[in-house]
Order: sequence, then C-alpha cells, then structure tokens
Amino acid sequence: MYNVAFIPVRKGSKSILNKNISPVNDKPLIYWTTLAAQVSNLDKVYVSTDGDEIKKVVEDFGFSKVEVIPRSEYSSSDMASSETALLEFCENYKFDNVVFLQATSPLTTAVDINCALEKYLKSDKKSLISAVKRSQFIWDVNGNPLNYNPQNRPRRQDWDGYYIENGAFYISSRENILKSQCRITPPVDFWEMKDKTLFEVDNPEDINIIERLFN
Repeated sequence: MYNVAFIPVRKGSKSILNKNISPVNDKPLIYWTTLAAQVSNLDKVYVSTDGDEIKKVVEDFGFSKVEVIPRSEYSSSDMASSETALLEFCENYKFDNVVFLQATSPLTTAVDINCALEKYLKSDKKSLISAVKRSQFIWDVNGNPLNYNPQNRPRRQDWDGYYIENGAFYISSRENILKSQCRITPPVDFWEMKDKTLFEVDNPEDINIIERLFN
C-alpha cells in the first residue's frame, strides 16, 4: 500500500492576507499540518499550491517526505473548491490511499493521522472523516428539532450523540475518489478528535484562539 498526504494551499485568501504562510505559534500556518504529515507513517506528502512564495516556504522546511506540486489556474480560482484540487491530484498522481489534510487545522497531530489511517485500513468502510463527538440537542432556525423528539427527550448518558466534521482530514482511496468525484464515499467511519480541534484558522481572530490552544 502506498499511502500519501495531500495538502492544498492557495496563495489567495479573502479573510487573511497570505493566510497559509501567516505566523501561527511562531511558524507559518502550513508548517503545522505539514509537520504532522512528515512525522507520520505516510509514505509521501504532497503540498499543492499556485503560489511561488508558499512553495519556497514549504521547501525551506527541509522535510524529506514533502514535495510541492503545482496547482492549476482552474483549481486555484476563487470559485474552485479544495475538492477540485483533490480530484486534479488523483487524476495526475498514482497512490492507493490519501489523507486529505487541511492547512487551516494546525492542531492535527501525527498520532491522529497514524491511528485514523490504521482504523481505515482495517475497516470495510470506504472513507474516514475526522470529527468531534457531541451530545447537544439541535434545532433549525424555524424551531424544528433536528436530532431528537422533545416528547421523548433522551438522557445524555443514554444517547450516543452525533459527530461534527472538524475539517482536519479525510481519508479515502484514489479509486473511490475518482469514482464518486468526492472526498467522501459512503459508508464512512470516523476518527474522534479533541473538542479544541473544531477551531480552524479562517479569520484573524482565529489565530489568537489557536495559539492559546497550542499553549
């Protein structure tokens, strides 16, 4: 089995200028996810970018497993999703399974990656999603309960709860991604992470929160 990481990073960012190389805990944001992948059991780490400055920053880390690869103009546009970059990668590179990592989730660790990948490889599920488990009761904006019956309100200790995607990573095979044209192919499994991993770097104030969580 040849298992790889894929980390897409665009040079453009609406919320934070040069977000992916902005300092977070004294290192560029992209450093933390790349480091976790580098020290994990993965065979190779691909960082896909359209930015020359990002390319230089990542290459200067000196990580032996990491290769910076180009991201096309189409998959780098403001309208393109990271899904587009993942599909482009799957079409152009050969591997068995991919851990699709998000640079905006710097609290991801190599332990998370290794344990999640091991769980995925041992299961019969087609995809694995990193997530946080919660047990709150949820309502929509129109006042309708979404995940329980108020007339048969369960005790929290008797209820399995639900999972929230934390956006840290997704694991799937190249074959399934190309077939479904999506990062997730049902049936799915989950790798449960700590509550703090729900925080991602999307806005300037998120950096302060993440740095507190680091420390």
